Amino acid sequence: MKTTAHHRADNTILTAALIVCCTLLVYLPALDGGLLWDDAAHVTRPELRSLHGLWRIWSDPGATQQYYPLLHSAFWVEYKLWGDATLGYHMANLLLHAAAAILVMLIMRRLGLPGACLAALIFALHPVCVESVAWIAEQKNTLSTVFYLSAALLYLQFDQTRRRSQYFLALALFAMALATKTVTDTLPAALLVVFWWQRGRLGLKRDVAPLLPWFALGAAAGIFTAWVERTLVGAEGPDFSLTLVERFLLAGRALWFYVGKLVGPANLMFFYPRWQVDSAEWWQYLFPLAALAALAGLCLLARKHRGPLAGALIFAGTLFPALGFFNVYPFVYSYVADHFQYIASLGIIVPVAAGLASAVTAATRRWAVAAACGVLVVLGVLTWQQCGMYSDMETLFQETLERNPTCWIAHYNLGVLIAGVPGRLPEAIQHYREAARLKPDYAMAHYNLGLALAQTPDGLPEAIEEYRAALRANPNSAMAHNNLGLALSKIPGRLPEAIEEYGAALRSDQDLAEAHNNLGIALLNTPGRLSEAIPHFQAALRSKPESAEIHNNLGGAFSLEPGRLREAIEEYRTALRLQPDYPDARYNLEVALSKAK
Repeated sequence: MKTTAHHRADNTILTAALIVCCTLLVYLPALDGGLLWDDAAHVTRPELRSLHGLWRIWSDPGATQQYYPLLHSAFWVEYKLWGDATLGYHMANLLLHAAAAILVMLIMRRLGLPGACLAALIFALHPVCVESVAWIAEQKNTLSTVFYLSAALLYLQFDQTRRRSQYFLALALFAMALATKTVTDTLPAALLVVFWWQRGRLGLKRDVAPLLPWFALGAAAGIFTAWVERTLVGAEGPDFSLTLVERFLLAGRALWFYVGKLVGPANLMFFYPRWQVDSAEWWQYLFPLAALAALAGLCLLARKHRGPLAGALIFAGTLFPALGFFNVYPFVYSYVADHFQYIASLGIIVPVAAGLASAVTAATRRWAVAAACGVLVVLGVLTWQQCGMYSDMETLFQETLERNPTCWIAHYNLGVLIAGVPGRLPEAIQHYREAARLKPDYAMAHYNLGLALAQTPDGLPEAIEEYRAALRANPNSAMAHNNLGLALSKIPGRLPEAIEEYGAALRSDQDLAEAHNNLGIALLNTPGRLSEAIPHFQAALRSKPESAEIHNNLGGAFSLEPGRLREAIEEYRTALRLQPDYPDARYNLEVALSKAK
């Protein structure tokens, strides 16, 4: 006969298998998804695929999209396993999400909470989690959550046994969570809330003291990440210039937004509208005031039932780093995102599931099970549908614009995506125009609009204006100066202006090969300035030694200088070695060889 422990183990295994199967079923559409927005910057780039690249992932904060070294080490290993095949990354994300849901169940059982299976399945199937699971770059969420919940489970065991081995293993898992995504630094505070919920009070020696190193480690990681966001990622400037009062208004509104999406997961989108936070608008104060009123009500309720207050504190506390008090780069597009509340959602899901399960009686059990199954089916269907949005980049941004027509970044990304597709340049131009109209200070929208217009008949005058608009938004843009110069050079009589723009480009970026090459061509076409052109072609080749075009141009300059024909011939030959089907270089070489006879 099996013992009770064996029955419990069998039940856990069967429930875990159920969670995995349900998760796999509802996320099947996501497995066919391709690389999305910034996925290519997260999947290990060629220069980081060696052992030295792995060292750079840890030692150089600027080597990766964000300094999350364990996350990018995981991507490094995954690339070794399945290369660029997106199925592998999607399957890894899906299994990590299922593992996180299983850990939710185990933690609830460790705490003696009812409804553990229900809470785990709600978390596994809730459509708010789709962004974190279907978007490869958000493996930072799924992987860090597995470390976060594993650390929590092990620490809860330590709280009972006081074994040092469990403590240090839990601390190691917490450090791994921080190295994957820093938002997990809220774990020690969440543990203290759990202990308060269990005991009604906190003991300094038993509860607080063991977690002090955790708080120190989390604070250090948070401060470092805030510095990286500002200095390396660029989370500073006018888009982040909120007053302290406005940050409180933003936090209050964001809290209710996230609650609303958990309770009613409708109209989910990749980019939500970016709110206008204004301390002069009286109605915006209603959000933080309502949050304070809800907190007061939960405090009163806590005299009899501490669970709801504990859940609310964990929910708000876990969201705290993303509520607006700290600058994070995505605030440029929107102040809220589904993936911001991936872990935080457990602060509501767990107490709600536990509360519902505890309210079930023998008489209502059958109806309660049916209702729970109905809710899970609805969540699963919504998740299945939401996964379709993440099939490819064009679908993602088109769906975003259908739900948020004023999303300038979706317009811009669509323009970039289709500009190179034959026959779709006019469509790309319209998207660039919309992006520039909706966000006039976005330099890249004006710059790319200029690039696109320059390819159209009679588009040069307007392209020049767009390059100038890009430079008003970002005066130090070397590429905007360079392309403005290129456009000016095509208009008769404006070559001197073009030369000035190339010079401005090189003052912003002295190694920009395109500007050196274009300036060389302009000087070559200016009487008496041949000797100035040659050093610029040579400088361009120092940055781009494999450019056949620049070798050919340098050869052309040498051929015009007395006594340098042999050097010209060598440059033409180099150009042809790099690009054997280069007709201009072949013709120039034949002419030079005939002159050399």
